[in-house]
Amino acid sequence: MENEITESKNYKLSFKGQGKAFFGIVIVNWLLTFITLGMYYPWAKAKSLKYIFGATSFNNERFTFHGTGKEMFGGFIKVVIFLVVTYGLAFLFSYFDMTFIGSLIFYFSMISFFAIAIHASYSYGLSRTSWRGIRFGYRGNRTELYVGYFKWIFFTVISLGVWGSWMAMKVRGYCLNNVRAGNVEIKYRGMGTEYFRLNLKGFLLTLITLGVYGFWWQKNRFAYSVNNLSLYKEGQQIRFKSTATAGDFFKLNMINLLQFIFTLGLGYAWIVVRTMNVLTSNIKMEGNMDLDTIRQTEEDFNEDTEEDKSGFLDINFIF
Repeated sequence: MENEITESKNYKLSFKGQGKAFFGIVIVNWLLTFITLGMYYPWAKAKSLKYIFGATSFNNERFTFHGTGKEMFGGFIKVVIFLVVTYGLAFLFSYFDMTFIGSLIFYFSMISFFAIAIHASYSYGLSRTSWRGIRFGYRGNRTELYVGYFKWIFFTVISLGVWGSWMAMKVRGYCLNNVRAGNVEIKYRGMGTEYFRLNLKGFLLTLITLGVYGFWWQKNRFAYSVNNLSLYKEGQQIRFKSTATAGDFFKLNMINLLQFIFTLGLGYAWIVVRTMNVLTSNIKMEGNMDLDTIRQTEEDFNEDTEEDKSGFLDINFIF
C-alpha cells in the first residue's frame, strides 16, 4: 500500500518563453495564414501551442502539446462552414424583411456554437497534452454539458444577465472538475454567489473611480479563479494561491498596451510571453502530493476516435 505523504512542500509553475523566439513563430504564422487566405490557421495554432506549452513547466518538467495542424483542420473547416451558413441565413432573412427571425437564428446559432466549442476544445486540447509523459484527459459528457449549458443560458437571459456569474461558475466547474492528469483530479470550488458579489463590487467601484479600480477587479477575478483550484490524488493534494497584486496587473496592462500601439501589433509575441510570465510567477502551490506516484490513466494518442481528432473548435477564431 502506498505510503501517505503528510509533509507539506512547495511546487513551482514557471514560463521560460522568449519574445524573440516566439516572434519568429508568430510572424511566419501570420504570413502563411495571410498568403493561404486563412487556410494555414490550424497549423499556425498548433505551432503556437507547441511553443507555449513547451515553455511552461511544473517543477522544472515541461508540458508538451502533441496536436497537429492536420488534426485541427477538420475543426477549422467546421467553424468556417458554421460561420458561412449562420451569416448567410441571417443575411437572407434580413433581405426578405424578416430581420427578427434572422437575428434569432444568428444569436441562437452563436450561443449553440459556444457549447459545442467548449466541449470540443477541452476534449481535443487535453487529449493532446502531457507532462512528464503523463497524459491529460477530459471526461465531461457532451450531452450533459449541452443540457446544462442551455439551462444556464436560459436563466441568464431571463435575469437580464444577472445570473451570468452563476453560469460562469457552472461551466467552469463542470469542465475543470472533469479534467484528469493521469490519476490526478482537478477540483474547482468557485460559487456563483461569491463570484457575483466580486463582480458587482468590481463593476460599481470601477465605475465610481472612472476605471482606476479595474486593476483591483482584475486582480480579484484572477485570485478567485486560482484560489479555488486544487489537485487531488489518493488523499494527497496541491492547493493553488494567487500572489498577484493590482500593481502587477496595472504594470502588465500598461506595458502591453503601449507595446501593442507603438509596434502596430508586431509586439504581440512579447505581450504573450510577458503575460504568461506574470501569471505563472504569481501562482503559488503547496501540498503533500508525491509527483513520482502519478500513474497513466488516459487513453493513448493512437486510440482517439476520428471525431476527437477533428473536434477542436477554436473560440478565439470567431473573434
